[in-house]
Amino acid sequence: MNILALTSQKGGSGKTTLAGHLAVAAERSGAGPVAIIDTDPQGSLTDWWNERQAATPSFLSATIATLAHDLDHARDLGFKLVIIDTPPAITDMIEHVIALSDLVAIPTRPSPHDLRAAGTTISMVEAAGKPLVFVINAGNPRARITGEAAIVLSQHGTVAPVMIHQRTDFASSMIDGRTVMELPRSERSSDEINRLWDYLQSRFHRNANTTHMPDGFVRLGGGGGPAAATPASSPVTRTNMQ
Repeated sequence: MNILALTSQKGGSGKTTLAGHLAVAAERSGAGPVAIIDTDPQGSLTDWWNERQAATPSFLSATIATLAHDLDHARDLGFKLVIIDTPPAITDMIEHVIALSDLVAIPTRPSPHDLRAAGTTISMVEAAGKPLVFVINAGNPRARITGEAAIVLSQHGTVAPVMIHQRTDFASSMIDGRTVMELPRSERSSDEINRLWDYLQSRFHRNANTTHMPDGFVRLGGGGGPAAATPASSPVTRTNMQ
């Protein structure tokens, strides 16, 4: 079972949106079954899932105190991927999630504030010895700062070769529990998410086959939540497909 953590000390980086979208993309690609875990007290990923009509992904109710046990239980239940959304600024919680993850994705908007905030997250990931990937999110390829952000981030780790552009369909799809892959006329956004998932999946495969080797740099050319109604030991699934 692979464990992907979406982490960033900066609020508004797009962790929750990416977590939901990547979970759906992974299911649609055949990489499931997938479970999501929301460790952000604001519970935005939980709210998204509660609005969702599709049967997948599953939701796993977990707390930081029981997270290691809950992940073991998810593995026993046959889940192939667990994606964990994390809160901003709560360092101890993020450190615990990072320690249990196989890969850490750090969404970063191309802004000076986000770039400065990335430093703390980078330090936590490096201290835990975990592989990381920066995802440039809500970018504008025509803005000079987007390219500058990729260059700055590449000095600290791998930058995903897929940029997620700033588009309203990402936010609008999350309102009723969907993703851009499930909206009409969202082909460009859907393609970005699918290609990002393909890349992250390749990183899981590479990490599984590589030990004690430094992570290469890829420069970008040209992206305990609230308790659910079920006990922590029981992931929730739905039977009605959208």
